[in-house]
Amino acid sequence: MPVPDSYDAVIVGGGHNGLVAAAYLARSGQSVLVLERLGTTGGAAVSTRPFAGVDARLSRYSYLVSLLPPKIVRELGLDFAVRKRTVSSYTPAVRGGRATGLLVGGDGTRESFAALTGSDREYAAWQRFYRRTGQVAERVFPTLTEPLPTRAALRERIGDADDWRMLFEEPIGVAVEENFDDDLVRGVVLTDALIGTFADAHDPSLLQNRCFLYHVIGGSTGDWDVPVGGMGALTDALAAAARAAGAHIRTGHEAIRVETDGTHAEVTVRTDGGERTVGARRVLVNASPQALAALLGDEPPEPAEGAQLKVNMLLTRLPRLRDRSVDPREAFAGTFHIAEGYGQLADAYRDAVAGRLPAAPPSEIYCHSLTDPSILGPDLAARGYQTLTLFGLHTPARLFAADNGATRTALLKATLAEFDAHLEEPIADCLALDGNGEPCIEAKTPLDLEQELRLPGGHIFHRDLAFPYATEATGRWGVETAHPNILLCGAGAVRGGGVSGVPGHNAAMAALGR
Repeated sequence: MPVPDSYDAVIVGGGHNGLVAAAYLARSGQSVLVLERLGTTGGAAVSTRPFAGVDARLSRYSYLVSLLPPKIVRELGLDFAVRKRTVSSYTPAVRGGRATGLLVGGDGTRESFAALTGSDREYAAWQRFYRRTGQVAERVFPTLTEPLPTRAALRERIGDADDWRMLFEEPIGVAVEENFDDDLVRGVVLTDALIGTFADAHDPSLLQNRCFLYHVIGGSTGDWDVPVGGMGALTDALAAAARAAGAHIRTGHEAIRVETDGTHAEVTVRTDGGERTVGARRVLVNASPQALAALLGDEPPEPAEGAQLKVNMLLTRLPRLRDRSVDPREAFAGTFHIAEGYGQLADAYRDAVAGRLPAAPPSEIYCHSLTDPSILGPDLAARGYQTLTLFGLHTPARLFAADNGATRTALLKATLAEFDAHLEEPIADCLALDGNGEPCIEAKTPLDLEQELRLPGGHIFHRDLAFPYATEATGRWGVETAHPNILLCGAGAVRGGGVSGVPGHNAAMAALGR
């Protein structure tokens, strides 16, 4: 279809946030054009078949949902659902030379704590601690789709001075150490502060606190759910909703320049057929702050740096565990923690700061197909195949700069060795083979993510997360820029990060003058 010369809104980038913005604006009667440089929409929130000749659609990059407000699903009429995991987490351990572990979730949680730690103290502390974060979540999560509150207003809304201090003023390591004694339990708590974030538990910047906050407030509960049909089911539903409302979506169209006088913008678009210019009253950029600056010719922000390893696997069966007290189907139903004791996380951070790969790389694994087998073809599901997604921590992009390929190989080998330490059989023995006879496993470093998705430095949040309150630089919705008719609707917006749609919603509200 031909592209008109001018629109009310041009959205640069067809990731999930751009599609959310497009759907809201089109439903409000705006003419909307979405420009996506890749051949498909979705960005990092896609489902693909990464292994040749194998009918398994994996959530290749982003994989769980917590921060997506039900309000967005409801208001846009999305054909999308999530499913609760039956277990929150399992963390293997060795105590007294015996393989054991901590299983959180379900009726046996108290007994698991007692078996690991020798008393009920840590379980009681766990209950108290997450009761407090749950109270904060109930108060903070609804504000994500409202104009930014001031710091004082958010503090008043939370109401409890001790909770505010714990999450917003003191390094989260203080609360972890004050509330818990067991090193393994401390580590499980701390992991929520480190997903996609390179920081120490006591970092004075409180970067780890910001990450922790976003990981415990999702859905007002902190639950991380499995997208039914894979993450691509969400972006497919969003694209359908945007098109149904009248938005034009053009893949293979790359915005390369934006010029604006504050009231009207011109977007230069490159396609296989050459370049053309499209006018817009407003431009919403569903890309990183670095990309926004490049489009406008503005001074770029501080460089961002990702710090994670992402590994996708397809197995013929779940591996047997050394801890015989837990069924693998239960252990992998939630998040399976590896080398994530409190001391291990600190050691891994120190290794990486010193320029070394962690000696014991920390990571966590989840099995989508246990909760939602629909991502597997009928034959694979009938034969008991399973998917595993591994997310490694404390591996900043700087470690891969000299030789990304060799470092990726070394890190993957070390990470799987840590995993194997808790298995009765090497994970390699469980890997399925693709149509070429190769093991079904792929690994992505921060540099790979930068190259494939243009994530700056491979940073999954586009830049460091911010606390969800207004400052002098944020604007009313946290999406505003120095140009009145240019809005940032990607993960780098205030209250961005994760699969949430929040920046897309908020940019649409700002564009509509809400």
